[in-house]
Amino acid sequence: MNWRLASRLSVVTLAVLVILVVTLLQQRHTTLPATSNTTSNSITTASGLQGTDLGSSTAPNFLLTDQFGKQVSLAEFKGKPVVLTFLYTNCPDQCPLTAEKLHDTIQDLGSAAPNVAMLAVSTDPARDTTSAALKFSEAHRMQNYWHYLVGPHSKLAPIWSAYGIYAQPVQQTVNHSLGLYIIDKQGRERVFLANDFTPAELTSDLQSLLKE
Repeated sequence: MNWRLASRLSVVTLAVLVILVVTLLQQRHTTLPATSNTTSNSITTASGLQGTDLGSSTAPNFLLTDQFGKQVSLAEFKGKPVVLTFLYTNCPDQCPLTAEKLHDTIQDLGSAAPNVAMLAVSTDPARDTTSAALKFSEAHRMQNYWHYLVGPHSKLAPIWSAYGIYAQPVQQTVNHSLGLYIIDKQGRERVFLANDFTPAELTSDLQSLLKE
């Protein structure tokens, strides 16, 4: 009888332990933060900006030609927050979406919009001419709100490299890096917003930088 009782007790004890372990694991799982819908833009820096902190290093300067044939440099916008992105005019999806979100941001900024600069640097030197840049800008109602900058490969490639941008033609499209660099009034790289940014996030960052 003793060995049978001991056997039964050991089975009961094991069952209780299994139940306790399962219960603890379930409780731990329910207390973990949900991360499946988290994007890089949900990060808030110490200064209150949304996006990936870039450490406030000086943004590399460059000189290119905009959609009106005017020579434009990054340095000339010192004193204004700058939004810098990289696009191409024949892009079938992400670039038009970015342009539309930038237009929405301009509208959200209202009277403060002229105090912000927006620059789009081409990733397709073979096809992005000044006329193509102007046509793309007009299609997305940005011709008077940004500078769509174009130039030969010899001028664009060093800029891509300086900002860690990948740009590679593939048949009729260009595989390239997506996202926005946000540069402050002193010309320092502050945050990077991934391509899934919202106009509200970008507007908030720019309003914060305008107050600095």
